[in-house]
Amino acid sequence: MNSLGRYGIWVSRHNWPQERNRVASAAQELESLGFGAVWIGGSPPDDLELPEAILAATTTLVVGTSVVDIWHSHGESLAAAQARVRHQFPGRFRLGVGSGHAPTAAAVGQSYVQPLTQLRSFLTDKLHRVPLAELMIAALGPKALATARELTAGALPYLMPPEHTAEARQILGADSLLAPEQKVFLGTDPVEARGVARRVLKPYLSLPNYTNPWRRFGFTDDDLAGEGSDRLVDWAVAWGDAATVRKRVDAHLEAGADHVAVQVLSADPAPHLPHAEWRAVAEALA
Repeated sequence: MNSLGRYGIWVSRHNWPQERNRVASAAQELESLGFGAVWIGGSPPDDLELPEAILAATTTLVVGTSVVDIWHSHGESLAAAQARVRHQFPGRFRLGVGSGHAPTAAAVGQSYVQPLTQLRSFLTDKLHRVPLAELMIAALGPKALATARELTAGALPYLMPPEHTAEARQILGADSLLAPEQKVFLGTDPVEARGVARRVLKPYLSLPNYTNPWRRFGFTDDDLAGEGSDRLVDWAVAWGDAATVRKRVDAHLEAGADHVAVQVLSADPAPHLPHAEWRAVAEALA
């Protein structure tokens, strides 16, 4: 059952303030703007204190992690925190986990070997007490999507196009939740929009987890070189006026998504919560 609504907001944990009152104010604003969920990216800590603070400040908003990186996580602590949050806010929390990337594994002295096997083990061992209906995983390839169908409530694809959403729906079947992320920038100046997009996309251009699937959709070494071609940038980030951005976001729903996690980009490169941009995107999607 989808209790997420059509649209949610994706925000890295690094952009959230430390002050609990500011977290509460931002959460309440997102709820008032009509978004059904908030997804916390950047591998939030196992204590789940940030999701808990957002839930405590709101009444209907669903909060999810997108995603907790298994290489940086202590499964027992994460499962205990999930149980605490679930009992406080029944039905309003989704625990999203994922196998990350080689650099994230290397940062904690781990070898990025058989990541899907590692993820399956994490789900069935460390998280075996988490209700399936409240558990989701980052999934891009067919095997990961099949794992999402088998062991969780659904999939959280990241930085993939509507064409991937359509393929994911076929693999997941009709009953699994599918909530892809989509980056958006409201602005019609190509130079500004592509500059913002390239700043955000740069870290992903060296990660095979993303570049290999992109190649399946027709991109070449030339597109991936440097800071990425205009064609890649325009494909990865929905930018333009309100109607254009709305059409791009809704393309995921038309392709089979239950919900879209919208990552709203800002021209300001400093980590922050883009309140003004959230309001503009909410109006565009209304």
